[in-house]
Amino acid sequence: MTLGVEYLKCNFQIIFKQIKKMNRNIQNNNSTALKNESQKNERDPFRILITTILSQRTRDENTRQASQNLFSKYLDVNSLSKANTKEVESLIHQSGFYRAKARSIISVSKILVDCYNGEVPRDFNELMSLPSVGRKTANCVLVYAFHVPAIPVDIHVHRISNRLGVVNTNNPEDTELKLRECIERRFWIKLNEEFVKFGQRICKPVKPRCVICDLKKCCVWYKDKRIK
Repeated sequence: MTLGVEYLKCNFQIIFKQIKKMNRNIQNNNSTALKNESQKNERDPFRILITTILSQRTRDENTRQASQNLFSKYLDVNSLSKANTKEVESLIHQSGFYRAKARSIISVSKILVDCYNGEVPRDFNELMSLPSVGRKTANCVLVYAFHVPAIPVDIHVHRISNRLGVVNTNNPEDTELKLRECIERRFWIKLNEEFVKFGQRICKPVKPRCVICDLKKCCVWYKDKRIK
């Protein structure tokens, strides 16, 4: 029995339009922590870089609180480069893995002061050379701080892209590279924000809310898992 759903291969423009529409219609349409930081501080690259490091392996609400705590005490790169490690750990405790993150944040700040005149580089490879900065974090800084087209791929972007059949990959790095090949650049800057919100509220890792999703006809996962 097919439950009356016919599987279709949707192009990315249709998928993205529907995801944006569903995000706008959901009751809680707050921005992600990174988007919120970007809007609140006029795309301060340093704050966005540090907030992205804080966001690793934690929830948005924890990231918001840890970022707020940290920047209420340390206002800029210079003060954070001289910060007390234990105090930073205490301020960012909500973000999880706070000891490692505190060391990385202080180390990044020192490198920026010593090597970049306190400025965050807008070059992908230079960003990747900083402690605790991988492809996702570097791409987040490019998008949210500098408005440079890039595709930050976290667990939400990876999961949703594969569920909807946009890509067929095993890890986030491969997903990023495949998305760069098959998606027009005009979608890159907004992709992470929309996919993350969609992944947090509708296309959840466990028990996705398929009943309210408008993309069931496009969804490989729904076809394989829900239609029997």
